[in-house]
Amino acid sequence: MHDFPVDGIIAVMTFFTRRLVANSGRVGARPTLLNLTPIAQLHAGKLPVRLVHLFVGLTIFGFSMSLMIRSQLGMLPWDVLHYGVATHLPLSIGTIIILASVAVLLFWIPLRQRLGLGTVANAIWIGIATDATLFFLPVAPNLAWQVAFMVSGVVLNAMATAMYIGTQLGPGPRDGLMTGLSRVTGKSLRLVRTGLEVVVVVAGWLLGGVVGLGTLLFALSIGPLIQFFLPSFIVDLGEEPIAEPS
Repeated sequence: MHDFPVDGIIAVMTFFTRRLVANSGRVGARPTLLNLTPIAQLHAGKLPVRLVHLFVGLTIFGFSMSLMIRSQLGMLPWDVLHYGVATHLPLSIGTIIILASVAVLLFWIPLRQRLGLGTVANAIWIGIATDATLFFLPVAPNLAWQVAFMVSGVVLNAMATAMYIGTQLGPGPRDGLMTGLSRVTGKSLRLVRTGLEVVVVVAGWLLGGVVGLGTLLFALSIGPLIQFFLPSFIVDLGEEPIAEPS
């Protein structure tokens, strides 16, 4: 186990917390998410800024997953499945996350979901970030640290989700599966998401994944937290639809 670079993580968290506070004080219309095709996403402007936000957000997402794992108080719903599978294979959990993302993307084909750059980055980078931070991050040594890891993991996961959604470069594999199933079946996003997460949690638990207080806290709080963070992290691309390049 290597020393964990706490100062670097604190600096990143401080920067984006200040950004959040600054944005929350702005007066006027907030930027909105646009319904962009994959090509339009790349031509919508501010691409360098959006790419930075995307990869910082995905890195924080992987870190938040590591915090939940090291808390030992319960994992994110999909991580229950990832961890359960990893206990039976000679592969790291980050590798399992990447392979699971690719498998989920195969379900996009019959659903006719469209990939974006953010979709591909999400499928690959989160697994890499999770393995990298697990390499440095120790197991929480006592209950106080366990609770701190768990709560920080949930909050950072919501912020990271808002960051990569706000780049408007395409949904993650699991988000796209949820929206695709909702569109095809006519069921609400809440119902489809709940159904998917119940299935993966039960399957993961049967395989040896860890279900606990953190899993419940995430399920109850992630929606409101993302809704809180998202307006501050949407990159403003204007209100008008982006035309396809000729």
